[in-house]
Amino acid sequence: MTVVVTGAAGYIGGQVALCLKDAGHAVVGIDRRPCPEHLYSTFEKFHQVDIEDSLVRSLIASVQPAAIVHCAGTSLVGPSMTMPREYYHNNVVKTINMLDHVLTRSPHTRIIFSSSAATYGNPIITPCEEVDPCEPISPYGESKRMIEQVLESYHRAYDLNYVAFRYFNACGADSQGRHGQEPGATHIIARVLESIRDQQEFVLYGEDYDTPDGTCVRDYVHVEDIAQAHAMALNTNVESGIYNLGSNTGTSNRQIIKSALDTTQQPLTVVSGPQRAGDPPMLTASDAKFASTVGKWRNYTLDHMIQHAWKWYVR
Repeated sequence: MTVVVTGAAGYIGGQVALCLKDAGHAVVGIDRRPCPEHLYSTFEKFHQVDIEDSLVRSLIASVQPAAIVHCAGTSLVGPSMTMPREYYHNNVVKTINMLDHVLTRSPHTRIIFSSSAATYGNPIITPCEEVDPCEPISPYGESKRMIEQVLESYHRAYDLNYVAFRYFNACGADSQGRHGQEPGATHIIARVLESIRDQQEFVLYGEDYDTPDGTCVRDYVHVEDIAQAHAMALNTNVESGIYNLGSNTGTSNRQIIKSALDTTQQPLTVVSGPQRAGDPPMLTASDAKFASTVGKWRNYTLDHMIQHAWKWYVR
């Protein structure tokens, strides 16, 4: 199949592109950033443009892709609290414009949308299930939920074919060492490992959450497993709808730090910082809906995630 990946120069988009390429698909990349050198051979074509560019509209009409994996967007909770306009424009307005073009020029294209656990906000209970209430507490989470609602209504009204994946903390690096996170990533595993490598202090944000050890508890999934889920979503057996990509397991920030220290066998100085606005104390997910459709889709543990990420950072 020919598959378009937006946000293809990024962490998740790049790994999805690698996975699709490995599976024999022709991958067309779109990103307003340049293609990283290590991903050059992954794409049939790569276009450094914004998804609003007329070239993207022409591309969709001419290629008629089997799917568009939509990873493009602005993706940090903290900055969304102070720059909501940017998040609503990039994540909502531009996506709706793209969907409208797909409906008119390539209506059989499946949309595979990168949503987020942030759509749940402060969940009533964990692990979250897709039927649970969505009450996002940041503009980032709100923007993702808005597009989920657009996809749902477009599916009902226009038969738009879509899958929305709610990510729960993608982490790790490509198991073959081909791709990983960029320097300065804000993800806790990336921050911890970079701090260890660079012999810098690590700031632990929030130690007074209502959790067993006082730090945030999250659900971590290897980025390669997430990428494989996108490849599985090309199968028509995966019905249009929203699916959690979680592990059913919660890991605290303190546990992440311990695992990183065990893996690297190097010291780390940890200093306390305040809670970050928009961060719920606990957020984990049930993947039962997706697993009941495709079977086993996760292959890596937290230790694998940290080991693969560490190899990427010290390569």
